[in-house]
Amino acid sequence: MREEYELEVLERYEIEVKGTRRIRGAFFCDTNEGTMLLKETKVSARRAPLLYAVLSYIEGQGTLKVDTPVFTRDGELLVTSREGRTYMLKKWYPGKECDIRQEEEMEQAAMKLAVLHRELGKQELWDPDRTYHLEGAGTLRDPAEEIRRHNRELKKVRTFIRKRTVKNEFEALFLESFESMYEIAEKVLKKMEGTESFLLWQDASREGSMVHGDYNYHNLLVMKEDMAVTGFERIHAGVQVQDLYYFTRKVMEKCHWKQKTGRKILEAYSQERKLSPRELEYTAVCLAYPEKYWKTASTYYHSNKAWLPEKYVEKLELAVRQTEEKYGFLEEIFSLHL
Repeated sequence: MREEYELEVLERYEIEVKGTRRIRGAFFCDTNEGTMLLKETKVSARRAPLLYAVLSYIEGQGTLKVDTPVFTRDGELLVTSREGRTYMLKKWYPGKECDIRQEEEMEQAAMKLAVLHRELGKQELWDPDRTYHLEGAGTLRDPAEEIRRHNRELKKVRTFIRKRTVKNEFEALFLESFESMYEIAEKVLKKMEGTESFLLWQDASREGSMVHGDYNYHNLLVMKEDMAVTGFERIHAGVQVQDLYYFTRKVMEKCHWKQKTGRKILEAYSQERKLSPRELEYTAVCLAYPEKYWKTASTYYHSNKAWLPEKYVEKLELAVRQTEEKYGFLEEIFSLHL
């Protein structure tokens, strides 16, 4: 029945659908205007115009292939089915997900990120005529305040676990590792407060730069001679190297903080967009924060604790185990010492 509703959604568009193929949570659509993807979305009506304005602009520059949304025949970017689900149709590309184990693909991904940042930083996007479209970009968050918030939550989780009479494997590991990991978190906060990151944040606020918000290998499609960037649902105003930090962290966690790999990411990015000393420092301090440790603890705290997924324990163990490797990486690549 749900598939029937989704096919009805496609009838709202001014395209000829030659065939469809269902994948997890979406439909590949072969149309007279090329390959498209119909997918359920949580993008709000307020943010949808932002997505279209930015991606259509980038597409028009010809520098990147992106998943630009498509309008319905009624001029809408979102369609709600009879069952109440909201969908968006986007341009798509034939290709495979980026494999970060392939060095060439990883470097290409870093270069594409730099190109994306160049486009997202152009002032044309912030012309007065575009104000309506960009109002969904949000406001920038103070990076130091974000760390303070995370640290407060870590203490909150510790307090909660301490009060539990019987502690499971995850809780025992969290309490055992808390002091050393929290000490690192506090040192990173002091580093962030002592760097010029606040000035970088002020610059981004004034200049109106935006970030992808979820730049990782799942959102990169490798084609025969190019790479497409997708998954812009979390795009927002921000310090652009936050994307670089996030991409680097995701890759390095998979690669056990291999120094050669991290250096290649930075070099590939810098080929397209030179990093300032302030941006390098900001990236290093962000990487220093025990993000995976905090995120795993936060997710557990807000979950149904009657059932403990094994992955929670595995993620927490990995976050603790990789700490030494990570700080060796930061000292070698960024000369960062906590």
